[in-house]
Amino acid sequence: MRTAFITGTAGFIGFHLARHFLDHGWRVAGYDGMTSYYDVTLKQKRHAMLAAHPNFTATEAMLEEQADLTAAIGTAQPDIIVHLAAQAGVRYSLENPRAYIDANLIGTFNVLEAARAAGVDHLLMASTSSVYGANRVMPFSERQMTETPLTLYAATKKANEAMAHSYAHLWKIPTTMFRFFTVYGAWGRPDLALYKFIEAAKHGRPIEIYNHGRMSRDFTYVDDLVEAIRLLVDAAPGETPVRGDTLSPVAPYRVVNIGNGVQVPLMSFIEAVEEALGHEMEKTFLPMQMGDVTGTWADTDLLSELTGFRPSTDIKTGIRAFVDWHAEYNGNSKLDPKQAAA
Repeated sequence: MRTAFITGTAGFIGFHLARHFLDHGWRVAGYDGMTSYYDVTLKQKRHAMLAAHPNFTATEAMLEEQADLTAAIGTAQPDIIVHLAAQAGVRYSLENPRAYIDANLIGTFNVLEAARAAGVDHLLMASTSSVYGANRVMPFSERQMTETPLTLYAATKKANEAMAHSYAHLWKIPTTMFRFFTVYGAWGRPDLALYKFIEAAKHGRPIEIYNHGRMSRDFTYVDDLVEAIRLLVDAAPGETPVRGDTLSPVAPYRVVNIGNGVQVPLMSFIEAVEEALGHEMEKTFLPMQMGDVTGTWADTDLLSELTGFRPSTDIKTGIRAFVDWHAEYNGNSKLDPKQAAA
């Protein structure tokens, strides 16, 4: 039985990935700091579900605590490390930039040091589509330059990619960085747009739509995302490139997009939310937010070359699943609040 050490297992993606690995016969050692960036109760419930599995163990500690992280990895003796824990959120990086330095730079440095000491077979780390920054040529290809980050969040993730490459080169650690594109799904974070839309609709508040709706995103359903990660585990960078590869010429290191490969206009996404809810939502149109981008769109050819898999869940299916989960989790009806009160 192989063992995966996963940081951020109480988080949205980490929870789904840990459960997916457990379902596929892995032993999972989780690590999470349970920060208060959003409702800790949601994180505790995710961890409680994982803890019901006999092959799951967890350590609650911060990435910045190097001794705790090193000890946890030493105890787990993992075959691979999947580093997902981070200070997330584009807009929050404008309010609390220090949190991004501590978690994303210092924390990731500690993970790299621990991976070097553990001698793992494969280190897999989360980056973000935000590193594409001011690029306008879409779909975004992993070979594009990423020298124009628009937020500190994006800059720290770009730094993580550079840090990981240097460790892969110096210590020959096979390393895969994945760039996520707008992940959504059940057990999602309350600060994400879909969760906020549903909460606003439930309480009869208007939803806020930035850049007057003239935006688009590549929306990736979380089940597709974790399947892609699991398949990439066995596609560790070696010496033989594949077509369109980003394999480094000096290190066992590559970058891979994980997205749905479809550009969806924001207003079409909102229409799908309204269809799942069964009613129209009141809308407030606002200007563009600082640090935001008008569009994202992933080129997923490299992912397909490496794994034979492309995410494909359409937004109507994914949104409907999220709305059903939200209603069950909160014990609420999906009815229009005005109808529910009638």
